[in-house]
Order: sequence, then structure tokens, then C-alpha cells
Amino acid sequence: MSCFLGQRAVVLASGGLDSTVVAAVAVRDGYDLDLLTIAYGQRHAIEVERAGQIAAALKARRHLVMNVDLRAIGGSALTSDVPVPKNRPEAERSREVPTTYVPARNLIFLSLAVAYAETIGASAVYFGANVLDYSGYPDCRPEFIQAFEATVRAGTKAGMEGRSIEIRAPLLMLTKAQIVALGASLNVPFHLTHSCYDPVGSLACGQCDSCLIRRKGFAEAGVLDPIPYVVP
Repeated sequence: MSCFLGQRAVVLASGGLDSTVVAAVAVRDGYDLDLLTIAYGQRHAIEVERAGQIAAALKARRHLVMNVDLRAIGGSALTSDVPVPKNRPEAERSREVPTTYVPARNLIFLSLAVAYAETIGASAVYFGANVLDYSGYPDCRPEFIQAFEATVRAGTKAGMEGRSIEIRAPLLMLTKAQIVALGASLNVPFHLTHSCYDPVGSLACGQCDSCLIRRKGFAEAGVLDPIPYVVP
């Protein structure tokens, strides 16, 4: 997909693998990047630091970090002291909504991204939703994205004036291996990305759902994963 040179896109940048590949896709599509990272009280807060490094590597126009305390609400292993699940088999991961689901996270984050996009005149919001490897997260499904786009058209000044803000999720139907391969083709700085839900210092645990999915994706893509893990 292409656009007119100089158009701006807001990218929800977590510092993880998917959002970094998405940012590279936005660059490929011809957009100038405005990265938005939400520091929401997540236990893996190192990803916020990594997002800043990724913004610099991708030469983003701006990297905005917003503080939104979702820990005050809780309800997730990522925003409370509930243990992060480890070493779950693939069949179990796809059966139910995991405890790492953060209630309404994408709804909240996309709303902030659209508000930012409307303020700076950006015409698109990119985010790294994926339904294949994260089945069980209700806010990563196509029907959610379509419903949210309709809400943006109905509930913003931009929408009222006919200036649509597109919600783009280019990784939605890709496997993790396909995402890794796409990132490799776009020279994504994989070494800067952080995917782990329960890191030990700056090291990925190697056992949480996110680590397992990431490692499998790199292995299947035949690409070396450059980050170190506590459990090899």
C-alpha cells in the first residue's frame, strides 16, 4: 500500500517484535512516523525503553510516551502480582483468554492513538494486532478493528469532516514466522525488540507465552533471534 509522500502515521509502539515490524511497514508504505508508546504500569516496563531506541533507529519524527495507570484497575497478570503463565503448550494457549489479557487495552490505546492522530493531522494509525498466534485476545480480532473504525468515523471531528483516520493492522493474518520474515526483509532492528512478559532484569524469561511464540516464529522463519534468554 502506498501513500502521498510526507503523510503522517501514528504507530502504537510497544517496543515488541510486532509493533516494530508494523512501524517498518508504515515506513515502507511511505509514511513519516509518529510513535506512541503507552506506559501503563506493565510489569515488563523495559519495553518502553526499547521503544525509544526503536524510534531512534527508525528515524521517527517524534516518540511520545504517555502514562496511563492501568495497574490501578488490575485484572491482568501484566498489571498485577498474578503470576505470568509459563511453558504452556500451544493447544492450551489457543483455548482460552489468557491471564495476560489486559482489559480493553487495545480499545484504550487505539482511542489515544486516534486522538493523537487527529491532533497532528495523521491519516492512519498502525498497530500490531495478530489473530493467528494470539487467538484468545478479543481485541485483536478483525471485527473489533472494523467496529472501532466505524466508531472513529462517528465520534471524531475528522470523521465528521470526512477526513478518515484509517486503522491499519498489516500483521493481522500473518503467522509469527511470516512476521519475522517480513521484518527481516525490511531490516527491522530485531536486537532492540523486547517481547517477554516476565523479564529478569533486561533478559527475556524464555518461558512465557510471548517468548515461546517469538522463539517458534524465529525458528520457523530460519532467522536468528538476536536477543538473550534466561532459559536457553
